[in-house]
Amino acid sequence: MEIIVIYIGRSCPYFSQNKVSYSSFSLIFRTYGFYDETKGVIQSSIQYRDFPMSCLWGFNDIMKKLSVLIPIIIFCCLLSDMNFLKGEDAFADKILRFFPQADTNKDGVLSDEEEAAVSRRAIQRYPKADVDGDGSLSDKEKEQLLKRVVALRKRMNDTSPPTGGFFGNGKSKSGRKPSFENVKYGEDDRNIFDIWLVESEEPTPLAVYIHGGGFKSGSKEKLKSEKLNALLDAGISVAAINYRFVTTDPLPTAHHDARRAIQFMRSKADEWNIDSKRVAAFGGSAGAQICMWLAYNDDMADTTSDDPVERESTRLLCVATAGGQTSSEGEFYIENILPLLGEDVPVEVLVKSFNGENDPEKIRMKMWGADTLEEVDETTKQCSALRLISPDDPPIFMSYGMSPDAKKPSGDKDRVRGWLIHHVVFGTKLKEKADELGVEADLSYPGSGSKYSSDVAFLRDKLLEGK
Repeated sequence: MEIIVIYIGRSCPYFSQNKVSYSSFSLIFRTYGFYDETKGVIQSSIQYRDFPMSCLWGFNDIMKKLSVLIPIIIFCCLLSDMNFLKGEDAFADKILRFFPQADTNKDGVLSDEEEAAVSRRAIQRYPKADVDGDGSLSDKEKEQLLKRVVALRKRMNDTSPPTGGFFGNGKSKSGRKPSFENVKYGEDDRNIFDIWLVESEEPTPLAVYIHGGGFKSGSKEKLKSEKLNALLDAGISVAAINYRFVTTDPLPTAHHDARRAIQFMRSKADEWNIDSKRVAAFGGSAGAQICMWLAYNDDMADTTSDDPVERESTRLLCVATAGGQTSSEGEFYIENILPLLGEDVPVEVLVKSFNGENDPEKIRMKMWGADTLEEVDETTKQCSALRLISPDDPPIFMSYGMSPDAKKPSGDKDRVRGWLIHHVVFGTKLKEKADELGVEADLSYPGSGSKYSSDVAFLRDKLLEGK
């Protein structure tokens, strides 16, 4: 739209007669970029026409009308500019609200330098946010990126400021609130999990924690905060599951629960922005057994099922275990564990009462839901990593608390039992088998010189490979 403004000389009698200060108009026009010092008139995108005073008929009437219109026009200009500034302030306020780390000098205001730093960090983490590829974020690009991040946080039902990532400094605090808590993946009360989702434009990898406790105790809350924080800060989403205990449901119910949990999470991949091809599991003791069972089984998806969850894959990209039992077979214990006891230690040290039963054979049948020892043997073979592992299986990182030549601890039988059932011999035997098959297996114990310093380092390397 073109605006035509009539130029009026500085000696206009109307201004002087009505005590209207021309300087006040020129100040306003100069402020909004409409004033030209050489012509003393509104400029910019406005077209002006110079008319001599003698050519204006009824000039005073015209000026009276203009005296009403000009303040309205000026008010509209002021209002428009205030709305523009208000919009900029609102955008800055959103950044400070959701990402207070952006205010590095803690003055409560987002400076140009701070906003530029925000943009640089945003491009590093979300390169696709720079739509035009010019190396910087325009206001529109910033707004679109912020909208997506805020929308994700709202979907996660958490509007509190994040402790790391995106505009932050990547540092985290312990006790992060899950994005979704006690999510039901099955009918039993124990069929629940917590999940922490990383804010990202790209689908994120997922590491699933499976707790230990001898299949009789433990919970998802056993996930250590330092592991959780390290994985989240690396850009890896994390989940922690509960499963049914053997005291109420015989094995391998716990294994099947974990399988269902993995499938359920994959069914939510699009909604939760998870990369379903980059899913890993980690855990200790009983949880380690489940991790290896998932890793070394062929895909257990039922593509013909009416349940869409059961149609999801169960395969994992990698697993990390601690103190894991790589075999549940009685024969393995006789050949590899009993010799560690020594001649002067009775075999009963390995036996622990179960649901009021003290007979070792009856305990095994109860735990595995079998009527005979033959049934137990068959089922345990199907749940033992040493039996299941094959050349096409994913990498594993195993850690144990003692070296192969460590001496048996002194003390009560519970301490000895714990040392035995988490012995590194479980790891050395699986490592030997994995090496034969060409499956990557890193074994860590005191003095081992393993490739990875921790399960977190291993998960980061595998889940973020190529990223």
